[in-house]
Amino acid sequence: MTATIRSARPEDAPALARLKLETFRETFLEEGFAIPYPPDDLAQFEAASYAVPAVAAELADSAKQTWVAELEGRMVGYAQVGPCKLPHVQACPDHGELYQLYVRRDAQGLKLGGALLQVALDHLAATRPGPLWLGVWSGNEKAQAVYAARGFERVGDYRFKVGSWYDEEYIFRRL
Repeated sequence: MTATIRSARPEDAPALARLKLETFRETFLEEGFAIPYPPDDLAQFEAASYAVPAVAAELADSAKQTWVAELEGRMVGYAQVGPCKLPHVQACPDHGELYQLYVRRDAQGLKLGGALLQVALDHLAATRPGPLWLGVWSGNEKAQAVYAARGFERVGDYRFKVGSWYDEEYIFRRL
């Protein structure tokens, strides 16, 4: 099996929207951390975040960059970066932020997550001055360990809105 990582293109919006929705659900709903999102809040968040027009708008935004990992012609993972928007006193939009990094459960263990992360970090280091930032759910200890191994440190907390529900998140920074 040969995997490839490439920049996402506008025509990827429908497949990427499906991938984003599926990996979010795998990670945070019944198959994953089983966060008990109220159905109306979950539906509102998914429609705003993972509908094809929303993903197409992200791909058209020149301030953001998205990569996809493909395995045998199937999209199995993605990473997205852009200007920092985290609520931390030292963060500013000129800094770079890793927005999302997900790999389908059936493709985990193939080192695609690490490869996507490296592409994203290299891009941010080359295009954004200053520290690199990311937010991670407070209960995702595995992801936190991966980021710590890449030089990120926890420097704050914030609440990530999912409809009217809030996830407790940690802010990580790498100088």
